[in-house]
Parts: sequence; structure tokens; C-alpha cells
Amino acid sequence: MGKAMIAMSGGVDSSVAALLTIRLGYSATGATMRLLEHSNTRDISDAQSVCRRLGIGHTVFDLREEFDREVMRRFADTYLSGETPNPCIVCNKTIKFGVLLERALQCGCEHIVTGHYASVKYDAVSGRWLLVKAADHSKDQTYFLYSLSQEQLAHILFPVGELTKPEVRALAEANGFVNSRKHDSQDICFVPDGDYVSFLRSYCGMDFAAGDYLDLAGNVIGRHGGAVRYTIGQRKGLGMGFNKPMYVCGKDMVANTVTLGDNADLFSRRVVVRDVNMVAVSCVDRPMRVTAKVRYSQREEPATLVQTGENEITLVFDSPQRAVAPGQAAVCYDGDCVVCGGRIVRGEN
Repeated sequence: MGKAMIAMSGGVDSSVAALLTIRLGYSATGATMRLLEHSNTRDISDAQSVCRRLGIGHTVFDLREEFDREVMRRFADTYLSGETPNPCIVCNKTIKFGVLLERALQCGCEHIVTGHYASVKYDAVSGRWLLVKAADHSKDQTYFLYSLSQEQLAHILFPVGELTKPEVRALAEANGFVNSRKHDSQDICFVPDGDYVSFLRSYCGMDFAAGDYLDLAGNVIGRHGGAVRYTIGQRKGLGMGFNKPMYVCGKDMVANTVTLGDNADLFSRRVVVRDVNMVAVSCVDRPMRVTAKVRYSQREEPATLVQTGENEITLVFDSPQRAVAPGQAAVCYDGDCVVCGGRIVRGEN
């Protein structure tokens, strides 16, 4: 079956992925990425423990410099530009299946394995590698993986994609893994408390000045604590009262203004998307019916996909979508297969 490197986070999903890879007949080795200055030593220890139990080797790769440059710096720059970044998508593209895949290939491994809930399949008719939803749709992570190239997909294995989370935990417990009951990580690893503003203040060495709240006509209606603190669709935490519920509808980082409006002002039927990565197809030469989502937590909604440039698509949703945020990802599906995805530029009525 060949050699495979398992990206071991120290969590239960990647541990079971390692077990299943061995059961499939691959010659396996484990690898943990050190991404932060103060890495969690317990995660490394748990990964090493599982590898010892499975009788495979384990290596720690120091990728702090690459992670800082490719993920943390991009996150900060995107936030400061007024967009809403998704660092997990960038990390998958550039670090897990970028730098780590290169290390795996250099070590003679044909495949890289992670504990993502997704599947990769080869379609002989189109000659393309497909990114397919996990069997457990409630755990599906294809939204975070849409940017993977055909070359990357050709080297990837997602063994837990055919299992549910309870099945994964049961396998871990049955095999005596130290992390079988370990909680899943829910936050961005370098912002564990979810306080983006504190991270940006510390990482960039800067503070954020107060500015004006504007209404949709451009009139000043109050003062805010710095435009970087607010996200599209936000209602709570505005820092002042109004005579009706008000929502963040836009930001101007240069002018340091935040535009407020009604909830009804947040809806967009058309969504322009750039930096598009085509997965199931090489291009879309005619309008295509898809389902799509403009944030991970959202349910997919029916839409028409039109390719409007080499790396640009426009999605026309059957029903208007709320709080479309520039910088976030829009991902399109044909059934369970990812068609394409990209970075949201703007929403339009």
C-alpha cells in the first residue's frame, strides 16, 4: 500500500486515523507540527503515546516560522483590512497540506493522513480528484478544505471520513488510546480565548482608536471603540443604546467608521467570490445549479453559480443570505461533492 505520514495533533481523530491507516496496510509514521512559541506539550505527549501504542515512529516538525508567516500574519493583515478571515482554511492549504506534505514526500511517504471528517475520491470519468462530504454530515469539514489543489488531494487520506464521532471515540477507547475522552478543540489555536482584538493588539503592537458610527445615509449617529472590533451582522456589544435594534452592515478601516442599519439591510441575494479553487470541475462554462454556504455554521442554500472570470464566480441565491462577510469563504456543492470555493468579496442585492 505504500508509506503514509499521519499528522498527529494529539487529538482522538488523528489518533484513530493513524490506527485505520495501519489497518489498511500502509507503512505509517506519525508527525506533530509545532506551530506556536508556547506549544501544548500535552498534545505532543499524547501523540507520542498513541504512536508508541501503535508501534510506529513519531517526529515533531518545528513549523513556527512558516505558521507565523502564512497563517498568523495573513490573519492579522486580513482583519486589519476590514475583512473577516478564516485561518483554518489557510492553514490547511499552506501548512498541513503544504509544508507538511512536502516534508512527507521528502521522507519517502506517498500519502499524508489527517483526522478530518471528509473523503477524497478519484473520478475516472473526469480525471479529477473529488472532495466529498463525510458520512457524518454533522461533523463534515469540507468547508475548511475547499482550497486544496488536485495535486494535494492526490496525496491525501481521510480515514475517519466514513465514521461518526461516537464510532471514532469507541475505537480509541477499545485500543487504549490516552486521548480517547479528550475534548475537541473549538477555537483558533493562536486565539484560544476568542479575543481577536487582544491578539491583534499584542501581535501587531498597536492600539485601535475610537471612531464614528454612521447610518446608511452616512450620518454620524454615535461613537465606537475601533472598527476592528466589529463584524458584519453584529448586534450586541455596540457600546451604546439606540431607539431600535441596530446591526453592523459595513466597515471602513481607513476612515475608521462602522455603518449600522436594520436587520433587513444585511441580506444579499448575489455574492461575488474570487480566488476560486475549482475541485470537481476545471471551469463552469454555463450557469450551474448548486447548494452553497457563506459560513461554516450555515446550512447550504440553493443557488445558481456563474463563472464571471478566470478566478471569479458569482452566486445568485434563491433566497437572500444574511450577513455576507468579505474575507469569509463561500463553498459550493453538487450533492456531497465540493464543486469549488473561494473568498467572498462582497454581497449584493
